[in-house]
Amino acid sequence: MISDLADLNAFLAVAQARGFREAARSSGVSASTLSEAVRRLETRLGVRLLHRTTRSVAPTEAGARLIERLAPALGEVEAALEVVNGFRDGPTGTLRLNVPVSAARLVLPAILPGFLAAYPGIQLEVVAEDSFVDVLASGCDAGIRYDERLEQDMIAVPIGPRVQCFATAAAPDYLDRHGRPQHPRDLLAHACLRGRFASGAMAGPWEFERAGEIVRIEPGGQLVVRIGGAMDLAVDMALAGVGVLHLFEGWLRPHFASGALEPVLEDWWQPFSGPFLYYSGRRLVPPPLRAFVDFVKTHREGPASHP
Repeated sequence: MISDLADLNAFLAVAQARGFREAARSSGVSASTLSEAVRRLETRLGVRLLHRTTRSVAPTEAGARLIERLAPALGEVEAALEVVNGFRDGPTGTLRLNVPVSAARLVLPAILPGFLAAYPGIQLEVVAEDSFVDVLASGCDAGIRYDERLEQDMIAVPIGPRVQCFATAAAPDYLDRHGRPQHPRDLLAHACLRGRFASGAMAGPWEFERAGEIVRIEPGGQLVVRIGGAMDLAVDMALAGVGVLHLFEGWLRPHFASGALEPVLEDWWQPFSGPFLYYSGRRLVPPPLRAFVDFVKTHREGPASHP
């Protein structure tokens, strides 16, 4: 039974990493050991589970069906074993979080130093991405999302600032050259720095609100960046005077303070509710996650400041 679990874990690690070397780096097990485990599992089952090429690994149809059932089941086994941590001096083990890049930048820095100091036995892994993934199937214990992207049957706990807003900004020299917009529709005549999700979909319209009036515009511009990993490039381009940026106010606040960026249409910035830590309510909560949830509940931030 123990060897079966080890082989199943090896298969899942390789399938999720889409490669033996990648799985070896993340799991600390050699690629040859993982390969042998997967081969042993396929022989035992009599079914090929992975398509292998020199460049990539992908699940077969049988492998994909196995992953659907296997990821939650192994997560439940791991959680059950980690319950034993409750009988130690403090929780130990690994906590894996899947978060948007914005949360990694704006939410976690205020929380993690205190949490890691309070729980030295917990190893924390943070996966930052902006594609919408199944947290459990991706091998994570919990995620951070905004309310419009929360999955059903999940427990949601407020985390970080409870009010945030998108800010519109540009470098002063850009605005000197192209003029300062007085109404959101004026942005249609400006070079705007736009984003595209990993799925290929463009980010939605830029939305503004003032005195009950809501205005949505579809901005235009030469530069499009991948939302998440390439947003720093968009900020750099705004700083260089390339165009107008629409991003989390907290992300841009240091550049407002330095004067490198100038707020645009500030009285039109639209607030929205802050993010949530969410996790499955249908499985045992492993001690590292329980410790993190409790820590978050006792260290909640108030509303974000907005100039």
